[in-house]
Amino acid sequence: MKFSDLLKPDAVKVMGSCSSKKRLMHDIADLAESVHGLHAQRVVEALLERESLGPTGVGHGVALPHARVSGLDEVLGVFMLLERPIDFDAVDRQPVDLVFSLFAPEEAGVEHLKALALVSRTLRDAGLCTKLRANRDPATLFTILTEFETVKAA
Repeated sequence: MKFSDLLKPDAVKVMGSCSSKKRLMHDIADLAESVHGLHAQRVVEALLERESLGPTGVGHGVALPHARVSGLDEVLGVFMLLERPIDFDAVDRQPVDLVFSLFAPEEAGVEHLKALALVSRTLRDAGLCTKLRANRDPATLFTILTEFETVKAA
């Protein structure tokens, strides 16, 4: 599995401002609806339900909200760079500005976990996160994310 399997160029967005974690979930759902055709309200409900089990803010300004969504055939993602970090109840209590959200089929087993591990491992790289934070162009952000694993493999 590769980032390019999870992420389309138009599934990358820079957010000028976001007032709260809940508002961010709605913004994620709207992007998932416009890019992947998912039902926004169901996505919000699934993300909030998952978040109620424990926060998906993994630390160092990164959040990985994810949920299983009915009607999907494959794992899909969206990425957002927040120009102003927000409180996300992260494990390190630091505000979040890099958000990669994953949506998996309800029956997805190992594929969902593989995708989550790939995103988590990738966004743990401090150099990559620095590059992401230094750019505001969605096309550039997409390229940084999808080319990272190629560079790491070389």
